[in-house]
Amino acid sequence: MPPYAGTFAKPENALKRAEELINVGQPNAALQALHDVITSKRHRTWQKVLETIMFKYVELCIQLKKGRLAKDGLIQYRIVCQQVNVNSLEEVIKHFLKLATEKAEQAQAQAAASAKASTLEIDDLEAENTPENLMLKSVSVENDKDRADRELVTPWFKFLWETYRSILEILRNNNKLEALYAMTAHRAFQFCVTYKRTTEFRRLCEILRNHLANLMKYRDQRDRPDMTLPETQNFYLETRFEQLKAAADLELWQEAFRTIEDIHGLTIILNKSPNPRMMASYFSKLTKVFWVSENYLYHAYAWYKLFNLSKTYNRNLTAEDLKAMASAVLLSAVAIPPYESRTSASVSNLELEFAKERDVRMATLLGYNLDPKRDPREVLSRKALLKELVSKGILSLVSIEARQCYALFEKEFHPLDLCKHAQKVFSSFNLEAVVLSASSPIPTIAFDQFLPRMRSLAVVRMLQQSSQVYQTMKLETLQQMVPFLEFSQVERILVDATKGGAVAVRLDHQNKCVRFEGDELESDSIKNHLVLMAQKLRKGIKMMYPDATPAAASLASKSNTADLLSKIEVEHKLALARKVIIERRKEEQERVLQEHEKELEEARVALQRKNEAAEAKRLEEERRSREEKRILQEMEEKEKQEALALIAEAEKRNKALGKGKKGLKIKLEEGQKIDKRSLMEDAIKEQIKERQDMERKLNRLAKKMDHLERAKREEEVPLIEAAYKVKMAEDEQHHKEMQQQNAEKHRQSWEVNVEEKKRLSKMASEKDSFAAAIVTRRSEEFEALRIEREERINELRSLRRAERELARRRAYVRKLQQIEEEARAEAEAAERERKEEEARARREEERRASEQNDRRGDGESEQRRDTGRYEPRRYEPSRGGDSRYGGDSRDSRYGDSRYGDSRYGERDRGGGSRFEPSRGSDSRYDSRDSRDRGSDSRYERRDDRGSSRDDSRGGSRGGGSRW
Repeated sequence: MPPYAGTFAKPENALKRAEELINVGQPNAALQALHDVITSKRHRTWQKVLETIMFKYVELCIQLKKGRLAKDGLIQYRIVCQQVNVNSLEEVIKHFLKLATEKAEQAQAQAAASAKASTLEIDDLEAENTPENLMLKSVSVENDKDRADRELVTPWFKFLWETYRSILEILRNNNKLEALYAMTAHRAFQFCVTYKRTTEFRRLCEILRNHLANLMKYRDQRDRPDMTLPETQNFYLETRFEQLKAAADLELWQEAFRTIEDIHGLTIILNKSPNPRMMASYFSKLTKVFWVSENYLYHAYAWYKLFNLSKTYNRNLTAEDLKAMASAVLLSAVAIPPYESRTSASVSNLELEFAKERDVRMATLLGYNLDPKRDPREVLSRKALLKELVSKGILSLVSIEARQCYALFEKEFHPLDLCKHAQKVFSSFNLEAVVLSASSPIPTIAFDQFLPRMRSLAVVRMLQQSSQVYQTMKLETLQQMVPFLEFSQVERILVDATKGGAVAVRLDHQNKCVRFEGDELESDSIKNHLVLMAQKLRKGIKMMYPDATPAAASLASKSNTADLLSKIEVEHKLALARKVIIERRKEEQERVLQEHEKELEEARVALQRKNEAAEAKRLEEERRSREEKRILQEMEEKEKQEALALIAEAEKRNKALGKGKKGLKIKLEEGQKIDKRSLMEDAIKEQIKERQDMERKLNRLAKKMDHLERAKREEEVPLIEAAYKVKMAEDEQHHKEMQQQNAEKHRQSWEVNVEEKKRLSKMASEKDSFAAAIVTRRSEEFEALRIEREERINELRSLRRAERELARRRAYVRKLQQIEEEARAEAEAAERERKEEEARARREEERRASEQNDRRGDGESEQRRDTGRYEPRRYEPSRGGDSRYGGDSRDSRYGDSRYGDSRYGERDRGGGSRFEPSRGSDSRYDSRDSRDRGSDSRYERRDDRGSSRDDSRGGSRGGGSRW
């Protein structure tokens, strides 16, 4: 960023700084300074000086071709001016457009002058091409004018085009600058028309189309133009009509048709019809579009609309203008082919649907509101248009030639001489365009444009009339009947008319004749075939029986009449029944037809979706192909630039080498085209050759310089030695002199120092006493501070020692509480287990006692039964208990280690009130005690009380409490 960026408190300072920078040749820095001021948030309030800054800013942007910076600056200035002074923005934009246009015009004039000067600077007028021109033509197809345009004009045209785009983008949603937006669009159209910029015109139309679409889509924007205002509507309509005029001038008929659709859509959006002058221009352009697209039916309707509009609203229209326009209307209607153009004899339903949609669309553009379900060809047709022209009395206004054409093709019957009569009428037409007055919407009317269609119509009418008279005709005769066309053209017209169904003709080249094959189902004789057959049968009967008497004939007639009367009622009933059947069939046919139409509609929708997808794919492929082509073109352009640079470099090298030197040489054989690769290869070979020559020259020069340097050094050796000896002597003498001078200076300084010491020695005692006093005072202060510091440190140390001791005691208490809780939990678990074992043993003893009592009762009853057999015996239980039931409670089954732990026994025997694990049974507590005794340094430390904690716990190992 420049050092002055963002440092201007006032805009005037920035403008002054920019002018200074311009004066010293730094326009880029000046532009940056102004840009910083414009985009700064400090200057958001409009001032008059900001307008001056913007004028200078746009001038610098145009001078440096900085279109993007210009757009950015105008956007920022629009923010400043939008609510305060929007006219200032309008003035700046107009100034911007004026300068950009002038630069483009100057560049074009300069290019033209350069091309003229290059023509005058040719030395040899007899020489067709110079070697430089041959080299340029081999790599480029541009001539001097094209090259000058590309170098001088194209950059300014591109800048001017970017200027129009940027201004339209800035003004597109500004209701206060609608007039400026329309003016810019008109000038952009004029630019495209003047310089034939068709691509830019298409892009401009698309830009305006997108602006309108976004305007209608986002209706809640601030400062949006109000489309309900008449002035705004006029601006948009005039812009679209100017676009239509430019498209017609550039002969971009497809874009013109799209513009016509835009105008029609805009009238629907605005719900307003343009004024008659605009509509006259609209229909005049429609006539051109429809004529170029060979849509002759709607071309004639467009002429008819234009004629009615001009006749109704144009009061300044002269009689000659009215006559010429009426003649054009009649001739355009007569020139409509009496058949539809088809690519094949059979047409699919889908093509018919597309044709119907197209016809409805065209009729809508002409102002006809048709029913989509109805065929437009039933309403808008050649026959209907001619009928309307006759009913409106237009035939009375047309010229004699136009009236003769209408009568010849529509009224008269000349099967053999029609084309000859038509040729006479055609020769009477004025081949020059008829110039109309200034009040007419069309400046000129060229009637000769209708002659090709009239000649085709004459051939078709001749064939139609001949088919009613003849069944066959020789090809030679047919060729003689059409004097104004070749037979190949007549044959082409005949084939098209046969495809369209206008005539039924077959060309028989083998027999060299034309066969008119009428369609029997469509002939007029089929309507009266029963009457004709009866007449012929009656004629045949008379020929077979010529002697029949009138009485017999009368009797037969009466009998036939009676039979007919008897059968009338039967025939009537049959007719009624047949009518009912026909109605039912019609209803069934209509139902089938509706189903068929529904299926066709579904098929059409599916096909339309498929076509839309295919169209999207095709557009994407086209975009990719265009992108590839653009990249290839850029690569080719880059190669051309590189080749031109090589040629320019070669030419510069040739000039530098001068006469007698060899520069870049390219062998041009006859018919050979040198591309960039071959040119670069030749240039590289030439560069390599030049480099090798230069290396050889440098080697020779280096060798020569080596010999010269060696000879110089050999000659310099004795001179250098003599000079060295002289220099040594001089240095020795200079050294001695310097030593003597230093000694004298040192002696003088020593004497001065001695004198100074004597003078200062008188104050030595006072200095020593003063220093001693200061040292003593400072020592006392230091000692006091040291003692204070030591006391403070001792206090802190004792405080921290007390805190650490308190923390250690709390940790020790928490640890002991945890150990006691764990021991209590284990004791409670063991107590519960012991009680459960005692209850289980008690239940077992009771079970055994009950079993023993049962056995004892069984033994006594048996003894009583066997009293007589056994002597009585008294039961005495054994003192030691029965070995089977283990009467002793110390039985091995219940006294083992499963039901009694030595820890519990020691507790019972010891009679202590608290649980204490044995030293030999629980290693967990032994390891903890050992850690407490030997490994934990925290519990080995002594304090003022004199004993460690382990010593205080020493007595607990004998069974006492740990506390």
